[in-house]
Amino acid sequence: MASNFSRRRILTTGAGAALGGLVATGAAQTASAAPAARTSDRSGLSAGAEETRSLDELYRDAVAEGGKLVIYAGGDTSTQQDFMANAFRSRFPDIDLTVVVDYSKYHDVRVDNQLATGTLVPDVVQLQTLQDFTRWKRQGKLLPYKPAGFSKLHKGFRDPDGAWTAVQVIGFSLLYDVAAAGTSAPKSPYELVDPRWKDAIASSYPHDDDAVLYLFALYQQAYGWDWIAKFAAQQPRFARGSHTPGVAVNGKVKTIGVGTSGTLTAPPTAPIRWLVSDGHPFMAWGQRAAIPKRAARPTAAKLYLNWALSAERQQASFNGWSVRTDVTPASGLKPIWEYDNAHLHGFPRFMEDRAQVERLKQTFALYFGEVKGEPTPGVLGLHPGR
Repeated sequence: MASNFSRRRILTTGAGAALGGLVATGAAQTASAAPAARTSDRSGLSAGAEETRSLDELYRDAVAEGGKLVIYAGGDTSTQQDFMANAFRSRFPDIDLTVVVDYSKYHDVRVDNQLATGTLVPDVVQLQTLQDFTRWKRQGKLLPYKPAGFSKLHKGFRDPDGAWTAVQVIGFSLLYDVAAAGTSAPKSPYELVDPRWKDAIASSYPHDDDAVLYLFALYQQAYGWDWIAKFAAQQPRFARGSHTPGVAVNGKVKTIGVGTSGTLTAPPTAPIRWLVSDGHPFMAWGQRAAIPKRAARPTAAKLYLNWALSAERQQASFNGWSVRTDVTPASGLKPIWEYDNAHLHGFPRFMEDRAQVERLKQTFALYFGEVKGEPTPGVLGLHPGR
């Protein structure tokens, strides 16, 4: 079957595209940008101004507020945010931090239910479901707030009113075992349908994770549905969780992993290589974070956002990319918004069109079978972290 879009059109949509109507503006919401002042959070900020307190001042105020912080973070395993959490605890030891990791598609409806029942747990929500942040903003459920350095964030990584900011860049592509692939290692996603890779591929389910879904949608648009059928004929091993392809490759179970994150900053001698090919699609996005208006500890939440967006933290990103325009990417990389084939602005638009998302999920289920397996973070219920 023919591709829905031409290869040229797909591979040239990207960083130059505008976000358009993704972010709804609202004068009424901006006017009510902050709740009643708390004795522990008297920042004195004028409406729309960036934070002026230092991290140490915010830390002091967060301790006075109660010294606790709960973050709901999107991810695949309970330990996925341990590196971030340990760094935060080391910098702010008097803050009792709880990070609850679950699939974003469960966290978002969990937050909706908590708001509906008056039982909100998190002070920060940090998720892949980008469409929830624009929806929550329209509904007046987010606290407009501009951390220090807000104006230095790339415009695609910040709501103009400060309802949300992206705190990290994540990219999905494919990776492979250098030794196992040898001289025939794939040079682009297109080569994954070569018969030599039959039974050698692990992939996360595209119809279980919207970011992986978008990646496979880009593959389909670039290469056609015939390519998808040939990929299915390779008998890839599908599993839940975008970490599972890397687990399979690192464990020498499979040679290639598709639909997973990685870095281009690895040394040439690294045993695993994450692949981004000129002229071929991959995908990247900014993981958004926000403070619910009803958050019990807004000062601790603000401390976290300011710390996460600080130049020091952004320079330490695992993949070398930053959401800030004044941080130079590591290892000679370009800023992520300069990679047209990352489709950085396409993913937010994709996430807003839920009807299209559902159609694609069901279509890929026809090619790859139904999603099987327990959720990799576990089953967390309604109020984890409480």
